[in-house]
Amino acid sequence: MSKVWKIKENGHDDIIVKLASELNINKILATLLVQRGIRTFEQARTFFRPSLNDLHDPFLMKDMDKAIERIDKALAQGEKILVYGDYDVDGTTSVAMVYSFLKKFHDKLDYYIPDRYLEGYGISYKGIEYAALNKIKLIIALDCGIKAVDKIQYAKERGIDFIICDHHTPGEKIPEASAVLDPDRPGCDYPYKHLSGCGVGFKMLQAYCTTHKLSQEQLHEYLDILAVSIASDIVPITGENRTLAYFGLKRLAEYPRIGLKTIITMAGIENKPITIEDIVFKIGPRINAAGRIESGRQAVELLIAETPDIALLHCEKVNTFNQTRRNIDKNMTDEALKEIEHLGLKYKYSTVLYNPSWHKGVVGIVASRLIETYYRPTIVLTESNGWAAGSARSVPGFDLYEAISKCSDLLENFGGHRYAAGLTLKPDNITLFRDRFEKAVSQSITPEQLIPQVEIDTELNLKDISGKLFNILKQFEPFGPENMNPVFFAENVVDNGKGRVVGTGEEHLKLCLVQEDGPYNVFDAIAFNQSQHYSKISKGIGFDIAFSLNENTFRGNTSIQLNIKDIKIE
Repeated sequence: MSKVWKIKENGHDDIIVKLASELNINKILATLLVQRGIRTFEQARTFFRPSLNDLHDPFLMKDMDKAIERIDKALAQGEKILVYGDYDVDGTTSVAMVYSFLKKFHDKLDYYIPDRYLEGYGISYKGIEYAALNKIKLIIALDCGIKAVDKIQYAKERGIDFIICDHHTPGEKIPEASAVLDPDRPGCDYPYKHLSGCGVGFKMLQAYCTTHKLSQEQLHEYLDILAVSIASDIVPITGENRTLAYFGLKRLAEYPRIGLKTIITMAGIENKPITIEDIVFKIGPRINAAGRIESGRQAVELLIAETPDIALLHCEKVNTFNQTRRNIDKNMTDEALKEIEHLGLKYKYSTVLYNPSWHKGVVGIVASRLIETYYRPTIVLTESNGWAAGSARSVPGFDLYEAISKCSDLLENFGGHRYAAGLTLKPDNITLFRDRFEKAVSQSITPEQLIPQVEIDTELNLKDISGKLFNILKQFEPFGPENMNPVFFAENVVDNGKGRVVGTGEEHLKLCLVQEDGPYNVFDAIAFNQSQHYSKISKGIGFDIAFSLNENTFRGNTSIQLNIKDIKIE
C-alpha cells in the first residue's frame, strides 16, 4: 500500500534559533521541540525534566470535592463500597489501583468487572443488582458511567450512590450521581483533558491524600499500573500524561508490583528499560486478553496479587488467554478479508462487517487489522445476546464518533471517542446501518484521510546524525500519541553494496546507507516488510527514506540504526 509523506511545518524560524541558542542544541532538535509546542527555556525544562510536583491540583476537576466527601462518608459510616470498572486494560488497572488504595483504610470493600458477553461495556443492571444483593451503598465506577443516566437513576432508587470516574465523551445529559469526574464534561475547568480512566481515578486518590494530609509519595506505588493504562488506552503522551508515564515507566523497570513483574518476566522484557511500546505490544495485550477470552477479574486478581505464587498462577492463565486471543484474531481477520471481497466492499469509503459466529472479545483488534489492508473507518460486529454488537476503529484525522452519531437512531446504544467506539444494534438494522454509515463517512472524509500517511517531522541528513543528537532524542521519551518518536527524511541515499534481504519470508531489508563519501556517514538500516525495493536498491539506484533512529545491539556492540518507515524510489 503506497503512502503519502506528510512533512510537518517547522515553526517560526526566529523561535527555533532562539530556543537552540538557549538550550545549546542544534536547529534540528529545536525544530522538534517547537513542533511539540515547546517554545521557551522553561517549557523545555519541564519537558526534559518532568516532576510530579507539576501535577495539577485535583480539585480543579468538577465534583472532586463531592467525590471525596462521599468517600469520607462511606468510610466514616462503615458502608460497603464496590469498585467497578470495565474489562479492558484501562478498566482493570483502574479497579486494581483504587481497590488496593482503599483497602488500606477500609475493609468493607469489593470489586466488580462486568462480563463482556453477558453484560457488555459499562455499567450494567446485573452489576447494580449484585451491589444491592450485597448491601453495597456506594459504587465507584472507573473508565465508564458517563452516559449511564438511566442505570445510575435505577441504582439511586435502590439506595445505591455512584461516583463516576470517566474520560469518555459525555452524552447530552450528565448522570445524577453523587459525583461525576470527567475532564471532558461541560463546565469542568480541569486544565488537562486527555487523562485515561485510570488517570481520573488517580486524581481522585491524589485529592483524597491532599484532603487527609497524607503523603503524596504513597501514590507513587501506583504509577506503574497507571503507566500501563496510559499506554494501553492510546491517550496522548503530553502534559500530565507524559509526566505520569515517565515516572510510571521508571517504576515498572525498577520496582513493579508483583503482578506486573510477573508479566514482564513472562514477556521476556525484564532487566531493561520498559517503553510505551513494550506496554502496548507485550504487557497490555496480556491484561486485555483476560476480559476478551474469559473474565477481566483474572486481570484484576493478577494486578492486586500480593505474593509471587499467586501472581504466577494468574499470569499463566492470562498468558494462555493471550495465546488463544492471537489464534482467534488471525482466523477472524482472514475470514473478514474474504467477507469484504464477497460483499463487494473493496472500493467503499468504510467497512461494516457482521458475522454472528465471530468472537466478541476480538472484534476491536480485527477492525484495526482490517485497516492495515483497507485503510478506512471500520466496524466489526458479532452476535451478543440477540443483538449485533462490536467495535469501531478510525483512521487518523477522521472523527468516527461523529459519523456513528449520525446513525444513532438505528442503534440501541454506542459510546467512545474520535478514533474508537463500541456500538449495539438490532441485526435487522445492519444493512441499513452499513448504508447510512457509508454515506456519513463518504460525505465527510477527505481523500488524504483514505491514504496511509507517514508523518515526518523534518529533514535529517546522515552527516548530521551523531551520538549527541541521539542522546538528546532519547530524552524526548516516553514516546506515544502526540509525542511520537521523531520521523525524519533524507534524500538520495544509496546502499553501499552490503544490503540484503532478511527474514524467514525474505520480507525485510537490511541495508548499509551512505549519503556522502566518508566512513563516518555509513549507517546500518532496517526496513521491515519492504523487500520489494531490493532489486532497484541493489543496482545502486538512489532513493529517499523516511526513518527514525534507534539503538541496535549486536554481539555486545551498540550502534545507531535507521529504522526505515518508507522508501521512495523511481
